[in-house]
This record gives sequence, structure tokens and C-alpha cells, in this order.
Amino acid sequence: MNNLTMVTGFLLMGFSNTSELQVLYAMLFLMMYLVVLMMNLLIFTLISFDEYLNSPMYFFLKSLSFLDLCFISTTLPKSITNFLCHSRSIPFMGCILQYFLVIFFAESELSILTIMSYDRYGAICQPLHYEVIMTRGTCVKMATVSWLSGGLLGALYSGSTFTLPFCGSKEINQFFCDVPSLLRLSCSDIHIGVDVTLSIGITFGILCFTSIAISYGHIFSTVLKIPATEDQSKTFSTCMPHLIVLIVFITTGVILYLKPRQESYSVLHLLLSIFYTVVPPTLNPVMYSLRNNDIKTSLMKLIAGKHFSQGLTLRPFP
Repeated sequence: MNNLTMVTGFLLMGFSNTSELQVLYAMLFLMMYLVVLMMNLLIFTLISFDEYLNSPMYFFLKSLSFLDLCFISTTLPKSITNFLCHSRSIPFMGCILQYFLVIFFAESELSILTIMSYDRYGAICQPLHYEVIMTRGTCVKMATVSWLSGGLLGALYSGSTFTLPFCGSKEINQFFCDVPSLLRLSCSDIHIGVDVTLSIGITFGILCFTSIAISYGHIFSTVLKIPATEDQSKTFSTCMPHLIVLIVFITTGVILYLKPRQESYSVLHLLLSIFYTVVPPTLNPVMYSLRNNDIKTSLMKLIAGKHFSQGLTLRPFP
């Protein structure tokens, strides 16, 4: 208890103590950030202003692109700034905010991906009832619930973690504030609030995974009954990008946050963290744009200067 002091800030992990390497890392992170920023902004803009991209699938894809923008903007800009300023510090309140936003956007993205799997189930397995089920009002409510669930879990995690006492080292073995790294710095071995919140988060993740598995089980069963091979291929090409994004996002998250806590620094842990925070936001627009003819057509119209001839107005759902 003698070592217990008021914590005013933390030190994020530095990739290197060499100034030249820090600048190199900053440039690499900046390039990745700008690529993700431009690709997701492009997807968001195309869907927002193209009158033909107004189906529920594109509504949720637009929401996913916005979440990806927010998610990666929570971690990379701070790391880039620290690299360029040769600093590793983050204020206590800044760490709380970053911690909350990472969980908020990650959980919201998982919810949106789960909703998108249900949307694909409705479009493929219930085509006659699809327009009745997936109305604009229903889509807006689903998106709102996904944001609220992410905000609730973020608030629970932040409240339960930052009420713990911190003492000793202030060094976080991570390039952003996350759950396992902060728990290592806590003086207390008892953190019931965090354990309860973690149980809620795991239960939420299991429910999402179960829903996704059921949706795709029905989808694959329906697609395999289609007699035409060409139609099967077209349907699979629509679903596979979403499935790949899901697998990458869920697998890296599970490995990163559910593996046993370690006291020592792990290069694998760092690589998984970068993979988890950078790859999904990069992969989403690539997978959906390169394999989606509607997005390609909309992009070609934009390049040809024909895209905004309708007056830049959002069109309602059919």
C-alpha cells in the first residue's frame, strides 16, 4: 500500500528507442491510416449518394465503414504522434477515453457484422418476405442497438477497470490502452467488476457467433439446393467477403483477449494487436469493393463524372 500513488498517466509501449526507427514506424502507421481512411471514406460516400445503393446490405456496409474509420482513428493517430514526438506518454483521462472507444467500436462492429449475416440470410433464404422484414425502420433500429450495446459494454469495462488501484510500473505493454495490459498494472488481484463485465462480453460474443453460424448454416443449405452452378457461384461470391471479414475479426479478437495473461512482453501479442486494429478496417473495403459489381459500377460512374448528377441527395429504401 505504500507504493500506491495517484496515477496521472501511463507509458505506451515503444517499438524502438532509435529515433530513425521511430520515424520509420510513424511513416508506416501513417500510410496504413491514410489508406484505410481513404478506402472507407470512398465506400461511405458512394453508398450515401448513389441512388442505386440503397438496399439494407449497403446501409449496413456504410455503417461498417464508418465504424472502421472510428475504430482505427482511436489507436493509430496517437501512436503516430508519439513516434514523431519521441514520446510514449498518454494522460490518465486520455487512456480512459481510448480504452472506452476501442471496446465501444469493436463491440459495435461485431454487432453490425452479426446483423449483416442476418440480412444475407433474409435476402437468400426468405426472398419473398425480405422487403417486409428488412424495412428502413428496422435497419435503423438494428444499427442503433448495435451502437448502444457497444457503448454499454465500453462504459462497463471502463468503469470497472479504472476504479481499480494502480501502483508500481506505469508502462503498458501495448501501443494502446487495452484490457489485459491495464489489469497487469493493477495492485489488486481481485477485480470482480472486470470479471463480471468480461463474462457479459463473452456471452455477447457467443450469442453473436451463434447467430452468425445459424444464419450461414441456413444460407449454405439453401445455396447448395440451387440447381444452376452459376447462381451458386454468384451467391457464394456475395457471402464470402463478409464471412472472411468475420473470421479475421473474431479469431484475432479471441486470441488477443482470451489467452492467459502474461507478465512479460510478447512480440506475438503486439503483432496480434496490430492485426486486430489495422487489418479488419483495411480488409472490409477491399473485400466488399473488389468483389462487388455494384460498388465497382458506382465508382466508375464517379470517375466518369456522372455520379452526383442527381443533386447529392440520399434516396430512401424501396
